[in-house]
Amino acid sequence: MVGVPGELGNIDVVKTVRDPNSVTEAPARDLGPVEDVTAGTREKVARAILENGRSTAADLAAQLDLTPAAVRRHLDALLADGVIEEAEPRGQAHRGRGRPAKVFVVTDAGRHHFVQAYDDLAASALRFLAETAGVHAVEQFAARRVAELEERYRRVVEQADPADRPAVLAEALSADGYAASIKPAPGGALGEQVCQHHCPVAHVAEQFPQLCEAETQAFARLLGTHVQRLATIAHGDGVCTTYVPTVATTGRTTS
Repeated sequence: MVGVPGELGNIDVVKTVRDPNSVTEAPARDLGPVEDVTAGTREKVARAILENGRSTAADLAAQLDLTPAAVRRHLDALLADGVIEEAEPRGQAHRGRGRPAKVFVVTDAGRHHFVQAYDDLAASALRFLAETAGVHAVEQFAARRVAELEERYRRVVEQADPADRPAVLAEALSADGYAASIKPAPGGALGEQVCQHHCPVAHVAEQFPQLCEAETQAFARLLGTHVQRLATIAHGDGVCTTYVPTVATTGRTTS
């Protein structure tokens, strides 16, 4: 697991001034357990937002078993470091009087804390490949890359019941660092969504979407059904989302 670098752990000074624009709402004496101010806990807060997407302070406090005051202090520090930012809530109506709860997401800069340091080199190599051998060579490279991933996943996915395969695929992806999960398809559609909250090649895929296209095709082969990529981190979305229609026991998609 790649942790948040050391600069997130600079916690020698605790903010005590009540700033109306800050998420900090309690003085320092309400910090709660000592471990709430460690760099390790701050990393957990950042990673929870990365893996779960848009999160409120209350969500994080419940998930990580921290006090709301401690979570807000970590959020303040992560905001100041540019690791997270506030975002508009999705599908959240104005809840009675007062302002809706603030929602936080990981910034593009924050994602750099969780990805390998070779993006520039990889993108440069693919540009050279495209210039010298043509775009088709990039497509071949993308297909070769996901073929290795597909081969590793095939056995565990094919052993599962067809209805369970999206969840099994998500587990396999998570083991490889993609922080994947599944959720029901929205709007009453039959099927599920495979959500990848982390993409190790997102910045390279911004320039070479062939990587995303090859991955989508691999998912379709593994799951035995047509799938549809709805969103990608590479295109600025918070999560890579792939719609997987419900598969009947005959292997055909339901209508």
